[in-house]
Parts: sequence; structure tokens; C-alpha cells
Amino acid sequence: MAVVLKADHIDKYFKKPVAFHVLKDICFDIKRGEFASIMGKSGSGKSTLLYILSTMDTDYTGALYFNNELVTGQSHEKLSGIRNRHIGFVFQFHYLLSEFSVLENVMLPAKKLGEKSYQEIEYDAIEKLKMLHIDHLAKKRASQISGGEKQRVAIARALINNPSILMGDEPTGNLDSYNSENVFSIFKQLKEEQGLSLLVVTHDIDFAERTDRIIQLEDGRVVN
Repeated sequence: MAVVLKADHIDKYFKKPVAFHVLKDICFDIKRGEFASIMGKSGSGKSTLLYILSTMDTDYTGALYFNNELVTGQSHEKLSGIRNRHIGFVFQFHYLLSEFSVLENVMLPAKKLGEKSYQEIEYDAIEKLKMLHIDHLAKKRASQISGGEKQRVAIARALINNPSILMGDEPTGNLDSYNSENVFSIFKQLKEEQGLSLLVVTHDIDFAERTDRIIQLEDGRVVN
């Protein structure tokens, strides 16, 4: 099975206010079509790890590979390209632009990547909305839809560039149980039908136990 993401002996220190060893010798990989979750107590380093794995934090030692390509040490411009092309993000807060329509929000990352025409991007965005059963909301302003719908729009936006991996930082943290279940079902469907890899930081044990694997962090180390 192809490896999409590999963390190889990653260490991270915070320098201020005092030196603190936050991540210690992190080693694991995520295979194509694998749905993994990261769990750990508050302060165990979960979000810090996700920021490194998503290439947004480059101040660490060790090595990070995407699709067998070393990304550690690459220029910020190259890393930005890798993020746009290969990584979809879903956060606890949806970060939609409220004055834009649902469709415009979903199109944004593809317009930034700049590889397709406006018409192609619009078509792709509508297809993603259809897949998530929210195409009827396409013309609505983001400010006019419910919290659960906003998170679905955020997932559609994360998928617009057909990433290799979808990363989530507490993607169900602001949702009620009904909408949390919807998000889990969407993620499972993406894994099973599209072969997408998913890596999700969560404190929801019910969510995590239904993923393929739990990566447990304790005091900055992987303990399982």
C-alpha cells in the first residue's frame, strides 16, 4: 500500500518563554486510503504535530515525506504549492467568507492554485457540493446557512483540489451529535469510495474508535 505521509524522527522544541521539548521522536506513516485519528490530553502536542505534518510549521528536526518526496527543508513557495495541491484542511471553525456564496467559498483554493479555468473550477465545485448533498445551497451566502451545513461546505472546499490527504483539527468540535455523525459518515465515504487518506485530531473517543487507527500522544510521544 502506497504511503502518502511519513513522519521520520520528528522533534519539536518551543524556545520561549523557556525551552520545552514538545514533540519527541515522532515516527509513523499514513497509507493511501487510511483513516487515522490523533488523540491525547490537552497539551500533549496534537495540534503542534498537525501543523508540522501540514507543512505550516517548519521549525522542527527530523524528516517529513509526502508521496515519498522529502518536504523538510523546501522553500516556503514550494511548501505552499504542496499544501494547495496535496492537503485538504477541515478545522473546528469553518473559516468561510460570510459575504461570499457557498459556491464561491468552495472555489477559492482552486482559483488560488490556478491550474484550471473558471468554468472548470465552478463545475468541480458544484460536483463536490453534490457529493455532500448541499448543491441546493450553492448560491446562498455562507452567512445564511446552518452550522452543520457550513462544516459540509468547509469539507467541499478542502476537497476541491483533489488532495492526497484530508487533515482535520477537531472538525466535529463545534457540532452537535447529529452533525458530528454526518461529518464522520462523509469522511468514511471519502475513504471507501475515493481512497482518500484522512488524519484527524479529535478528543471525541467515539469518533476515534471508529477510525482505522488511533495515534495516541502522551507527553509529546506516540505511545501505541
